Amino acid sequence: MSKRYAAVAITRSGIRLALKLGARLDETEVFVYAKYSGGLEGRSGEITVFDGPVQALLLKLFGDYEGIILFFSLGAAVRLTAPLLRDKRTDPAVIVIDERGEHVISMLSGHLGGANRLTLQIAELLGSHPVITTASDVQGTFAVDLLGREYGWRADSFIPMKAVSAALVNGEAVALVQESGERSWLPPGAELPGHVRLFASRAELQESGLSFSAAIFVSDRLAEGPGEVPGENQGEKQDIAVPAECTVVYRPRSLVLGLGCNRGTSAEELEAVVRHTLNKLRLSFNSVRNVATAGIKGDEAGLLALCAKYSWDLVLYTPEQLNTVELDSPSEVVFRATGAYGVCEPAALLSSGAPTLLQPKLKSGNVTIAVARVVYSEEMEGSV
Repeated sequence: MSKRYAAVAITRSGIRLALKLGARLDETEVFVYAKYSGGLEGRSGEITVFDGPVQALLLKLFGDYEGIILFFSLGAAVRLTAPLLRDKRTDPAVIVIDERGEHVISMLSGHLGGANRLTLQIAELLGSHPVITTASDVQGTFAVDLLGREYGWRADSFIPMKAVSAALVNGEAVALVQESGERSWLPPGAELPGHVRLFASRAELQESGLSFSAAIFVSDRLAEGPGEVPGENQGEKQDIAVPAECTVVYRPRSLVLGLGCNRGTSAEELEAVVRHTLNKLRLSFNSVRNVATAGIKGDEAGLLALCAKYSWDLVLYTPEQLNTVELDSPSEVVFRATGAYGVCEPAALLSSGAPTLLQPKLKSGNVTIAVARVVYSEEMEGSV
């Protein structure tokens, strides 16, 4: 896919407007109907002339572009796209613009597909009125299925999203427990609704004695037993007065792995140590942000393969940087090999900004590992 957006127009007025948008919205390819193309056939690059059923064209565009911009009536757009819809997590954003360019309508995939954001952008470019109907946007609050998306947060499951979203927009009591992760996740201009109660920990939620229709947990911790929300692949029951089917769990990218290893250690051995260590600490594998280590390990094939597999950054430090961290047990052996008195512990602390470790240096086979939690300084808007 060479472009992100496809603009489709089938009338003379629509084509003129589509060409105008194509010139202003980067990464947009304009598709125009041959009958009214007016000599555009000879132009190349970002304009494609088509002659055939519109639905056949849309079938191809749905799989190739992240945003489809249609310059015809909303009714026609609904009829043409309905047979193409599969899943809100994979369907592209669909925007509808009337032929006079007066209204830009977010029709499909408003949240996950980015149609609402794209609608606002296009409306500004064309001087049009944006039309957005999703409840969370209308109410000026946040969308449950987009929580922390810009930070790479991952939901353990999308199954409870609908129930939690319904509770949020219908004004029911919702508990929001944030134990880790970025604090500035509220969209610009949005506010935390009065019926959403913010807690700093699961213990604080339990101690409140309050009942809620739904809950959102933002945490890198796995459940440890009764009274806590189930984590990934966990089956514990809750006694915090929140139905399990109305509980969404988000994993922020809040953990840093300090790793050291012998030369030639395999990615499989490294991953096994990481998983075992995090499980022992009751921390989520999905919350790993990055790996940190000594610069001498920058070409270690196993480390590179592990980071590539999970899209983790590999952060490297010089011996001088590592030696700025005071260690309880500096190692002369490590110093002779690397020029630093420690690798995994100081690397984890430097990368995370944390004052202490969740897991001090632990050796397992050819691997040494330390774990730290990222420190975030920003405050959440609307927090209590």
